[in-house]
Order: sequence, then structure tokens, then C-alpha cells
Amino acid sequence: MNQFQIAGNERIAVDLKTLLDLAKPAAALKLGSGTIRASQGGHYLSRFKGRGMAFDETRLYQPGDDVRRIDWRVTARTDKPHSKIYREERERPMFIAVDYRASMQFATRGVFKAVQAARLAALLAWAAWHQGDRIGGQIFAEHGCQEFKPQNGKAAVLRFLNALVRPDFAGDPVTGLDQPLARLLHHARPGSRVYILSDFRGLNAAAENHLAYLARHCDIVLVQIFDPFELALPASGRFRLV
Repeated sequence: MNQFQIAGNERIAVDLKTLLDLAKPAAALKLGSGTIRASQGGHYLSRFKGRGMAFDETRLYQPGDDVRRIDWRVTARTDKPHSKIYREERERPMFIAVDYRASMQFATRGVFKAVQAARLAALLAWAAWHQGDRIGGQIFAEHGCQEFKPQNGKAAVLRFLNALVRPDFAGDPVTGLDQPLARLLHHARPGSRVYILSDFRGLNAAAENHLAYLARHCDIVLVQIFDPFELALPASGRFRLV
């Protein structure tokens, strides 16, 4: 049994009920940029005009326009050729990476950093669900990584929350941040918004390179979780450590 399955102490263990209860407050959380089109699925309009599902406008035909886009009704009515312009409508995938390494199992007040990361990840997942985005994620520790392909619906959120409570790690052992970030390059699709919740211990040159490459194709939000004790050791005194 690991620390994520210990019942009765929410300071050191991730509690599923707490994660479920975050659904309501998450409704008020707005998750950033994007052109919001409606209050249900398909919120974001891409910057690129093309042959898509959402009609944008009709304009005069221009040399090079695809003849399949000619608006014959407007052309017949005005006696001038017009083209239909479409704007592709997209759901934005959200990918939430959560650090469960040993350095996250620490606190001098409040809750373990890992518990705080899990609660924040749940808040983000619920907020994405309220906005109609697809939710995926990654949980990593020294034992390995667990990834989830972004999917729609409440079931995707619940799957992620259950994994936060009882992670099922697989793959090679993780010795630094560069390994899970390298995996993110394969799992986070271009155009995704990626949240990384970590204390960023072991952030080396290789990890920074992975982040820079990921930022070329995704929106990245880095959330550092730390304990005040880690910022500056007390000048003097005796302290009990467990």
C-alpha cells in the first residue's frame, strides 16, 4: 500500500471525495485563451480559415479560391461570383501532468505537495469539463508513468480522478523530469493546453529542451508547488521531522 491509498489522513493522502467535491467550484474557473463560440462542445475557433464545419462568411471570389466553395445562391443573386469561407471549429484538448515523485511527499504545513497537486489537477479537470474540452493527463513518479488520452465527458474526468487516488504506474523507472517530459512530447497533441504541476526538482538541460520543444506546438502552463520551508531554512532552533 502506498501513501495515495492511506485512508483517514487527507494531509498526506489523496481523497477521492475531496476531488469530486471540486466539481462545483471549478465551474467558476476560466481556463485561458481561445475564441469561445458557445456554451457547449466545440468552443474554440482555429486561427486558420479553410474547409471546416462552421460557416464564417461569404465574400467575392478571389483568384485561387477553391471552386467547390462557390456560393451559387449569392452568385446568382448578385451576378458576381462569391466564395464561402469556413472556419474550423475545434475542441481544445487539455493535458494535465502531475508530479508524484518522492520530493512531492513533503510538507511542513497544510498538505503534502502531492496532495495539493492532485487537488489542483482535479480542479483543472472539472473546469475543462465545464467548458466542454477533452481531458487527458499524465501522472509520474519514480515507479513510472501513467498517461491518459484526452477524451470528452464526465467519464474522462472520473477516470483521471481515480488514477490520482490510485495511480497505476508502468514503464521504466523515472529518475528525473526529463523522462516524463519526453513522454509528453508523444502524448500531448499539437494545439493542446498542457498544465504541469510539479516542484520541478531535477529540472536539467534535457528537461528544459523538452519544454521548449513542447511549447512550439502547445500552450504550456507550469505550476510550481513548494513548501515555504524549502525556500529558506530557519536561522536556528530545534525541529521535529517525521
